[in-house]
Amino acid sequence: MAGRSGNEDVFDDILLADERFRGEGYLEGFERGTRRGLQDGRRHGASHGAKLSTELSFYYGFTITWRCLLQQKTDVRARKRRKALEALLGLVQSSPHDDPQSAQLQQHMERVRAKFRQVCSMLSVPTDFSDYIRASEGTSF
Repeated sequence: MAGRSGNEDVFDDILLADERFRGEGYLEGFERGTRRGLQDGRRHGASHGAKLSTELSFYYGFTITWRCLLQQKTDVRARKRRKALEALLGLVQSSPHDDPQSAQLQQHMERVRAKFRQVCSMLSVPTDFSDYIRASEGTSF
C-alpha cells in the first residue's frame, strides 16, 4: 500500500470532504455567533444603561424639586425631610455610573431606591409614578 492509485486518493478526498466541510462550517458558525453575541451584548448593555441613567436622572430631579419646595419651611419636619433629601442627593451624585462593570453598582442602586422610598414616605407621596406618567401622555405643549 505504499503506492496508492489516483482512484484511492479521489475516494479518500470524497470521504474526508464531509469532515472538512463540517470543520469549516463549525468555524464559520462560531465566528458568526461571536459577532452576533457581541452585537446583542452591546445592544442589551446600552438599553439597560439608558434605563439606569433615566432612573438616576429622575431621582436627581425629584430631589432638587422637593429641596426647592421645602427651602422656605423651618419647622422640624421640614428639616428632617431636607436632611433625607440631601442624603438621597448624595447617593445619586456618588453613584458609580462611570464604571458600568462596577461590582457595587447594583448594591448602590438598591440603597438609592431604598432611600427614595424612605423620602417618599416622609413626604407622603406615592413611590409609583406610573399613574402620573399615563395622565401626562395626552398633554401637548
